[in-house]
Amino acid sequence: MEKDYYDVLGVDKNASQQEIKKAYRKLALKYHPDKSDDPDAEEKFKEISEAYAVLSDEEKRQRYDRYGHAGIDQEYSYEDIFRGADFSDIFGDLGFGDLFQRFFGGFGGQKRRRRGRDILYKLEISLEDAYRGNEQEITLNRREQCPECDGSGAAPGSDVTTCSKCNGSGQVQQSSRTAFGHFTQITVCPRCNGQGTIIEEPCKRCDGDGTVRQQRSITVKIPPGVQDGMRLRLAGEGEAGEKNAPSGDMYVEVHIRPHDTFQRRGDTLLTTKHVSFPMAALGGQVEVPTMNGSTTLDVPAGTQNHDTFTVKKKGMPHLRGSGHGDLVVRIAVDVPTSLTARQKELIQELADEMDVETAQSWSERIFGRKS
Repeated sequence: MEKDYYDVLGVDKNASQQEIKKAYRKLALKYHPDKSDDPDAEEKFKEISEAYAVLSDEEKRQRYDRYGHAGIDQEYSYEDIFRGADFSDIFGDLGFGDLFQRFFGGFGGQKRRRRGRDILYKLEISLEDAYRGNEQEITLNRREQCPECDGSGAAPGSDVTTCSKCNGSGQVQQSSRTAFGHFTQITVCPRCNGQGTIIEEPCKRCDGDGTVRQQRSITVKIPPGVQDGMRLRLAGEGEAGEKNAPSGDMYVEVHIRPHDTFQRRGDTLLTTKHVSFPMAALGGQVEVPTMNGSTTLDVPAGTQNHDTFTVKKKGMPHLRGSGHGDLVVRIAVDVPTSLTARQKELIQELADEMDVETAQSWSERIFGRKS
């Protein structure tokens, strides 16, 4: 079982950031592998460092509070957990950089080029598009690798030299002596900002950034059965990364326009079919619309207003797997608003047969004449 991060640091779930820092500093000094007599000091140091890296980051902490370890494991790699955690703010000149380099690859090592930003694009489609699936072309502006310098940030033909301060490592070491002994702290090289290289002449088109903003058309494949609000991921179609780092991803959020004939509930389609009173009373057959034509529906005698009937496999295609959902037809019985004299006579005969008093039969009974 994975230990609760709060229990690892010995703090309450409502602990402030200051309390979390204080608890971690105390435990880190206690379990320093080179100073502690505890045989499990190294593992405990890693454990408390991981707990602090998560709980000191508000975004990671919120995700952990909501989903537990599963939320962290699904979202972050082990390397991501420690990225951005500021341990120097806690230890000052105690020089724990050597430990971090040994256990976690170094928090003050060479600066990692940042992956490009993800892009969210909202796309509106018709229900027919969602039913059949198709390809949509979208146009957007995004940052792309500079074609002039191929993303390096250096002007064509110019030199990119190794940083003389860090000799290309992107990091420098500083040694200090404290009450706890001699420590070596590893930090990002201030001259090259952790890149390990120096650009002598920046590219004029991108000003040394390595990326430029471009308009681009992208084809998006809409799968049959796509749901409203669903996001489609296009790997690598986000913005370009820093200095040839990987590009981000693009997410296309699909929104389906309301339809004149159908409503959608998951893979089920709903529609309304109007039928006459005689049809509802005596039964018959009617044509009902589907997404690919029409089909015949049997209306049984005695059908009531708002009765529903299911037509199997005439709904939306299943997004995952084969087959379709169903079509649910809601019956609306139409009452005529304008009748001929003969039609009134026939309906009155039906009313008399069923012993139903109408306005006409009441008038005849009271006044002796037809209304």
